Amino acid sequence: VLKMLADITKLLVIIIEETKILEQVTRQSWEDGGTGNEKHDLHVTPQQGCSEPIVQDLAQVVEEATGVPLPFQKLIFKGKSLKEMEKPLSALGIQNGCRVMLIGKKNSPEEEIELKKLKDLEKSVEKIAAHLEELNKELTGIQQGFLAKDLQAEALCKLDRRVKATIEQFMKILEEIDTLILPENFKDSRLKRKGLVKRIQAFLAECDTVEQNICQETERLQSTNLALAE
Repeated sequence: VLKMLADITKLLVIIIEETKILEQVTRQSWEDGGTGNEKHDLHVTPQQGCSEPIVQDLAQVVEEATGVPLPFQKLIFKGKSLKEMEKPLSALGIQNGCRVMLIGKKNSPEEEIELKKLKDLEKSVEKIAAHLEELNKELTGIQQGFLAKDLQAEALCKLDRRVKATIEQFMKILEEIDTLILPENFKDSRLKRKGLVKRIQAFLAECDTVEQNICQETERLQSTNLALAE
């Protein structure tokens, strides 16, 4: 048992209190034979649209407070590992004053620098994605006839240019991601990079769909105008 304890890099004992109630987190670590305690004040709140917090909500709060990445956390309650991230805390019997153990390892300062870069890029992706959503809404409005017909051709032309600019923004971020040098032991960073690339690729596919729809709508409008001219 002592050997096992010596091998544990980070051990956290968490006093959990449910939604919007103060939590106390105590971290006990064994590093080079030393011991230490740290306390954090936390709030676990449910995701938007949910009535109560789930395991993932807890894990995210723990990551923010301790620096232990969510994918590398092992949360344990009453001897059982909390693996079902979508399960409500109440369904597991986790209430005020319960103790949950977290075993995990923090990233190195060097990896944290790379993670910060990836998180900043992730925020940029979210902003561009929000812009893409607006473009989609504008196109839908044109398709549903909410814009005067004599204004549709110009609006579609502008939308097409904006979609192309959006694609360029996504491609630029992919290029920035490609410049990051992440050693094999930067597991959290490599995992985040992989997930971010997949998200961008999905958004690029969405851009292609929007472009195709704009092209189809433009052709339909031209055909209609030609028929009216005849």
